[in-house]
Amino acid sequence: MSVSLNTLRNLNIGIIPTITDGTDKLVLSNLLGNAQSRTNIVATIANLVKVNNFDGIDLDFENFAFIDGNMTWNATRPRWVAFVKELSASLHADKKVLSITAPVDFDPVTKRKGYTVYDWKNIAPYIDRLRIMTYDYSTSTVGPIGPLIWVEDAVKYATSVIPASKIFLGVPGYGRDWVVKVVGTCAPADAKVINTKIKAATFVMRDAISLATGYGATPQYMEKEGEVTFTYTKTFPGFLADGTPTSCTATRTAWYQDSKSYVARANLVAKYRLGGIMAWTLGMEDAATMPSVRSYAQTIAPDQVVVTLVTDKSETEFGQPISVKTLFTLPDNQPIANLPLNIEARNSDGTWRKIYSGVTAIDGTLGISTLLAGNTALHAVSESSWERLAGYSKDININFARKIVVTAPTSAVHGREIVISGFIQPKESGVKLTLERLIGSGYKEVTMKNSIISDLDGRFTLTHVEIDDGFATFRVTSTATGNSALGYSNNFIISIR
Repeated sequence: MSVSLNTLRNLNIGIIPTITDGTDKLVLSNLLGNAQSRTNIVATIANLVKVNNFDGIDLDFENFAFIDGNMTWNATRPRWVAFVKELSASLHADKKVLSITAPVDFDPVTKRKGYTVYDWKNIAPYIDRLRIMTYDYSTSTVGPIGPLIWVEDAVKYATSVIPASKIFLGVPGYGRDWVVKVVGTCAPADAKVINTKIKAATFVMRDAISLATGYGATPQYMEKEGEVTFTYTKTFPGFLADGTPTSCTATRTAWYQDSKSYVARANLVAKYRLGGIMAWTLGMEDAATMPSVRSYAQTIAPDQVVVTLVTDKSETEFGQPISVKTLFTLPDNQPIANLPLNIEARNSDGTWRKIYSGVTAIDGTLGISTLLAGNTALHAVSESSWERLAGYSKDININFARKIVVTAPTSAVHGREIVISGFIQPKESGVKLTLERLIGSGYKEVTMKNSIISDLDGRFTLTHVEIDDGFATFRVTSTATGNSALGYSNNFIISIR
């Protein structure tokens, strides 16, 4: 199994195995009804997913529907919901997917037969996918495998109780072949298997054409059902018990889905904005089917969103606004109008925060002016929808400089201490500040007692002594931190006498 899993992972294909119920009647229901055994099952499944690094798990527990009997459903339903809720919490804690495969259900108002035991409405908040078994409409009597109207009715109900993006409708890779008429007298051995009461034979889609042509039949696509059918006859010669020659001719009718059928169901994906389709079982289909589905899927696939964010400057300081402009387009440069978006900022703590929400103009643009309070990374994002993928711009880094406000005398006496005070904005404690003097063509630090640290209000006091008379030019600098670049005050001049 490890070789197959590695192959899938190398192809970036998610791995979500299916667990089926192989227990006897009511065994699983009763296990889920006991809190301890339910918790044990949850732990076992979660561990299976974790140990094998699966992307999630799918539950295909059909015994509730087809073995236990509908008289047990009222008891099973709350047990099932409690189990799904617990398993969901465990899987989601590890960022794993919970998928449920279930037979069809319909709006209760219609009073149609549906498998209500799976309680789609109440498991909806906890599951990531519902894979509906929209097949096996006809089993004991001849007819389509999953007629379109029946499929759509199940989808309509599902979308009324579950987010459409979680829903996947099922397509069968097999067909059924019923005996609908027998003429003549069959040999005793043939009579046991050639009669209208026997169970339908099954065949895989890829063999359908050869089955039909082998008996001279012509398959016909039925638009209403969205399926293919054909009828053929087969004669069985033999002998009666007394040795008398005999024969019988069986008329058989087959139904199956082909590539056109799959695309018809993919149309429902587009119509109801579903998550997609799922095939039972992959590999049964003929060579034309998956290319046809893929071609159609590409026409309804969500568009890629190209996001550009630009700013009018790469550096700013406290109180100085920065202009941010965004552009959202399709890959062919077509602008996307009325697209909801967020502009987000990340400071030194590493957390992205929304600073603006809006919608694009008709030309796909949106612009804002904003004030920053520290070194900041900016980007623009749009959420995914059925029509479009999520869009992300590149991060733009903006360096931020504090504003340093200085109060200094205009004149001072040489040889005496000069007191220079001020504050930084935004206020921040523990920032190292130094006094620098213009000497020649450059500034040099002249702070007494090395450096000063700002207090809780961002205030500071620096001192200095000048020896000679004249005019001295100074500035105050603040060291760079994770929240701010190196900062400088305006130059100021003190007359020394």
